[in-house]
Amino acid sequence: MSRPPLSVAVIGAGMAGRSHAAAYRNAGTVFGPGLPEIRLAAIADANLELGADAARRYGYEHAYSSWEQVVEDPSIDAVSIVVGNDLHRPIAEALVAAGKHVLCEKPLAGSVDDARAMVELERSTELVTAVGYTFRRNPSIAAIRDHARRGELGDLSVFSGRYWCDYATDPRGPLSWRFKGPKGSGALGDIGSHVIDTAEYVAGPIVSVAGASLSTQIGKRPLPLGAVVGHNAAPVSDELGEVENEDSATFTARFASGLVGTFSVSRTAFGIPNGLAFDVLGVRGRAAFDQNRPAEYLFDDAQPEARTRGARQIIAGPQLPYFAGGMPMEAPGVGGGNSENFTYQARAFLDQVAGVSDPIPPCATFADALRTLEIIQAVVRSAANDGAAVTL
Repeated sequence: MSRPPLSVAVIGAGMAGRSHAAAYRNAGTVFGPGLPEIRLAAIADANLELGADAARRYGYEHAYSSWEQVVEDPSIDAVSIVVGNDLHRPIAEALVAAGKHVLCEKPLAGSVDDARAMVELERSTELVTAVGYTFRRNPSIAAIRDHARRGELGDLSVFSGRYWCDYATDPRGPLSWRFKGPKGSGALGDIGSHVIDTAEYVAGPIVSVAGASLSTQIGKRPLPLGAVVGHNAAPVSDELGEVENEDSATFTARFASGLVGTFSVSRTAFGIPNGLAFDVLGVRGRAAFDQNRPAEYLFDDAQPEARTRGARQIIAGPQLPYFAGGMPMEAPGVGGGNSENFTYQARAFLDQVAGVSDPIPPCATFADALRTLEIIQAVVRSAANDGAAVTL
């Protein structure tokens, strides 16, 4: 007998919500068989016009004006939460109570206390609860992780990671929810969570942080006159409001292996739209990734002849994780990037939901994402104490 369709919904129709919506549409086209038919059930957004437009673009049956309508729809099986961080906990709790599987965008919650409550929720249910760390799905990053975990770089000595973006460089940019909340909920929570998770994904657990410094470059922003979508510009008033959290952050970290890490995060990095990058060095090799060149990475090791040693450009192709079976054209040099990462993440989530016999690697859990928030909290404590070391 054929299996019933797997019905999915997305709560939030902004730029990340649309990425989830498109990913579910494509999830059944990648990798092996096993998934039932995917029914694109609904997109919910308080801005109904925005939600209806997303539903039309990506082929969803319904546009709802509230997340409660998704909770109350008995036909929906699995849901992505892609809204403001403070809403993650109540929505997740309501969805799980309604028997629905949950994929929550990062960071997990607006506070560590809420995140801990969500981890308790995860422990109390047999439903799939997952977190969206899309960079784990990049073939180049996954390949670098494999190099490190197989010992091909030798004992790791240095990790240097950064995530620089320019979405907050305009002082006339509206005071959206991203600029409200305690220290750690700004650039650290928004984009720092990605580079912290990537560091642990590649190099193992962080055990302490030190030398932290948080700063705000633009202390006041104009109040918006209407809805703000993603990082987009919007009509603003002449009235200014206080930016409550950080624009930039730097800190060092020590990993369980003894590896030392340096981190830099900023949302006011002029001219860099989306700049996740990292280097990982060991005593026998090194590797580097730059999101501006997402379909490649650099690799260097101790080749037999010293005069030909040096960093080699590794072009993404079927030899890397996710590429074979994940690209319509399985040939080196055809690219890949953000959209594919979201598609692979959606497939991983639905593999877990459907119990596929040969799944791709599972998504991060609520517990994984709580750990990221605990690291961020440790960075905030270090900054508040003149850079003192904080053990996790």
